[in-house]
Amino acid sequence: MHTDTDRCVRAVQSKDARFDGWFFTAVRTTGIYCRPSCPVVPPKPQNMTFHPSAAACQQAGYRACKRCRPDTSPGSPEWNHRADLVARAMRLIGDGAVDREGVPGLARRLGYSERQIERQLRAELGAGPLALARAQRAQTARLLIETTPLPMAEITFAAGFSSIRSFNDTVQEVFALSPTELRSRGARRTGATTSAGTITLRLPFRAPFHPDNLFGHLAATAVPGIEEWRGGAYRRTLRLPHGPGVVALTPLPDHIGCRLTLTDLRDLPVATSRCRRMLDLDADPEAVDDRLRADPLLAPLVDKAPGRRVPRTTDEAEFAVRAVLGQQVSTAAARTHAARLVTAYGEQVEDPEGGLTHLFPTPEALSGLDPESLALPRSRRTTLLTLVRALAEGELTLGVESDWDRAREQLMALPGFGPWTVETIAMRALGDPDAFIPGDLGIRRAAAGLGLPSTPAALTARAAAWRPWRAYAVQYLWATDDHAINHLPAPDA
Repeated sequence: MHTDTDRCVRAVQSKDARFDGWFFTAVRTTGIYCRPSCPVVPPKPQNMTFHPSAAACQQAGYRACKRCRPDTSPGSPEWNHRADLVARAMRLIGDGAVDREGVPGLARRLGYSERQIERQLRAELGAGPLALARAQRAQTARLLIETTPLPMAEITFAAGFSSIRSFNDTVQEVFALSPTELRSRGARRTGATTSAGTITLRLPFRAPFHPDNLFGHLAATAVPGIEEWRGGAYRRTLRLPHGPGVVALTPLPDHIGCRLTLTDLRDLPVATSRCRRMLDLDADPEAVDDRLRADPLLAPLVDKAPGRRVPRTTDEAEFAVRAVLGQQVSTAAARTHAARLVTAYGEQVEDPEGGLTHLFPTPEALSGLDPESLALPRSRRTTLLTLVRALAEGELTLGVESDWDRAREQLMALPGFGPWTVETIAMRALGDPDAFIPGDLGIRRAAAGLGLPSTPAALTARAAAWRPWRAYAVQYLWATDDHAINHLPAPDA
C-alpha cells in the first residue's frame, strides 16, 4: 500500500488508525517516522515519504516518533492472509527464528536460498531479514526498559542483542533517547507493574473487535491442566524456546491485557507474537466485514457484531492432535480425551497462581504411547498415532512457515483425515483466513436458517463471493447458535 501516495496522504491527514501497521510515514523535515494515526499536526504532503516497515524507515535514517510510538502499532494484516515466501518469512521472523537460528536457519526452514529471501524481503519491505529482526529487538528492548526494573545488562541479552554496545547504539538510533532516558519517560507514561519473571503489557488491535466468540471458544474448549478461564482472563501454558511460560489474556475495550510469566525473558517477543496470533489481533476487520456485508444474508450478522476474529492457537502441532481427538465427539468429550494425554505425557510446570499444571505433550512424547490406553475407536487411534509420528519425524510440518496448500495435501494423505479435520486445522492452526468447512453440522444448520444453501457443494459455490475471508464467515455463521463457544464467559465462570 505504501506505493499509493495519494491514499497514504489521505490516511495521514485524517489520522486513520485503520492503516496503522499497513505503512509508516517518514517526515523529511524532522527525520522521524510515525504511524498514520499520529496525533501531531500532519506534515505537508511534499515532506512525507512512505515505507512498508519500521525497519525500512530505520534503514533510511529515520527515528521513531515519541508521540505515536509506531513500533507499538498492530502488525501488518498482510502476513496473516498470505502464504507466499515473504509472508511466511515475516511470520518466522516474528516468532524469533532469525535471533535463534540466524538467516541460514530462516532459509532452511523456508526451503529457499538466503539470497532469494533477502531479495524478496528487500523488494517488498525495504529491508532484509537482519534489519527486520533488529527492529523487533528494538521494540522488545523498549518494552523491557519501560515496564521492568531489570538492569540494562539483563535487558540487552533478553531482547536478543549480542552486546551492550549494540543495544545502546540501536536504542539511541531508533528512539533518539538513551536507554536511561527511555526508562525515565516510560515510567511516567505506562504505570505498568512487573514482578519477578512476570511482565504486564497491552496488546493493541484494530477496531472493531468483538471478543465474545474468540474468548468464548477458547474458554469452552479449554483443556484442564493447560488452559483455564479465571477472573475474566483466559490463561494457558506456553511451550517457548527457552523454557515454559504462562499467559493470562483479558479482553478490554481498547486493548488486550496480557500478563506473561516467563522462565527466560528472551522469550518475550516469541510469547507476544504467539498470543497475538492466537487472538488474531493483526486482522483487518474493516476489509473482512466489508466483503462479507456484500452478501445480503450475511450482512445482518456482521452488523450485529462486527469485528469477529478467528480463534487460533499458540502451538500448531497441539491443535492438530486436539482436532483428531475432537472428531465426531462433543466439546466435553474432546476436552476429556486431551486432558488424559496431558496428565499422562505432558511436562509438568509451576503456575505461580495455581490452576495450570502441564504443557501439552510434544509429538515426540506422544509417538510412543500405547494405543490400547486410548479410549478411542480403533480407527481414530490409528489416525492419532500416524499424525504424531509424522510430526515427530519431520514428515509433516505445521508451523508458521508452512505452505498452506502443501500442508493440506500432507494431511489429506494421512488415514482418517477428511475435509472437516483438514480445514479446521487450516483455519485455526495454519491461520488460513480462507479455510472453509461447509460440511460442519453447525455451519449447515446456520446456513439453512439464513436461507443459504445447506449442502456442502452448493454452500461452497455461494461462499466463493466471501473469499478470501471464508474463515471469518464461519465465525459469523457459528454465532447464530446459542452455544457456549459464542459467549464471553462470566468473570468467575
